[in-house]
Amino acid sequence: MLILTCPYCGVTGEETEFAAGGEAHLKRFGPGSSDAEFESYLFARKNEKGVTFERWRHANGCGKWFHAARCTVTLEVFGTYKAQVTEPPKEILAAIRKRRPGWEPAA
Repeated sequence: MLILTCPYCGVTGEETEFAAGGEAHLKRFGPGSSDAEFESYLFARKNEKGVTFERWRHANGCGKWFHAARCTVTLEVFGTYKAQVTEPPKEILAAIRKRRPGWEPAA
């Protein structure tokens, strides 16, 4: 079971207190985008094995969305951070590299 900490209210709880929202840091395409760009935004996901960045919502708490860095294989959580951040914070990346030497984010 995942143990997550909401970066807004500071509550730590089991994953059942939160709601998963899919992959984090997706580029949204608005009006004027091509059909291919919009289709890619809606349906194309990396679904990688290993370290991933996801969106979560504190459903049974403050209700705010946040991002979490975790490993899909071991369920290890490297950290959580606010949803307004456009890329993973340096502290989160350092925590991942400390536990996974040689790891680099996928391009």
